[in-house]
Amino acid sequence: MKHTRLVGFAVALAVAVGGSLTVAGPAQAATPAVEITKVYYNSPGSDTRSNTSLNAEYVKLTNRRSSTINLKSWTLRDKSKHVYTFSGDVRLAKGASVYIHTGKGKNTSTHRYWGSGNYIWNNTGDTAYLRNSAGTGIDSCSWGSKGSYTYC
Repeated sequence: MKHTRLVGFAVALAVAVGGSLTVAGPAQAATPAVEITKVYYNSPGSDTRSNTSLNAEYVKLTNRRSSTINLKSWTLRDKSKHVYTFSGDVRLAKGASVYIHTGKGKNTSTHRYWGSGNYIWNNTGDTAYLRNSAGTGIDSCSWGSKGSYTYC
């Protein structure tokens, strides 16, 4: 009899305080340290494979953390397993972005170049995957066949 009263009291208390008994849900997923924030997968104009056209195809990464992140040995890849690897110290400051262009160019702190003579990102749909130096998936971004770019 005491057990029944205790359960009844607990239910009455829960209803009086909150209206119902609830169970805690899963925690929200943490924001990735670095996010893929934009992919320009269909460069403007005709696909001529000129270096200018190749470099108009790019992925933008943004540091969402409150400190600098070193992207050394991180990788960016597509569904077909084309892989770009960040070589050397590539320090991305808090809130800063870096663009990875498909074609050739001189690497700077804000613009990196894949060095490809062919397009990487499929205009008909693809996925960009970002992995850290340990190979752990950090972020991904997918798109379909409409448009020329997507914000992730």
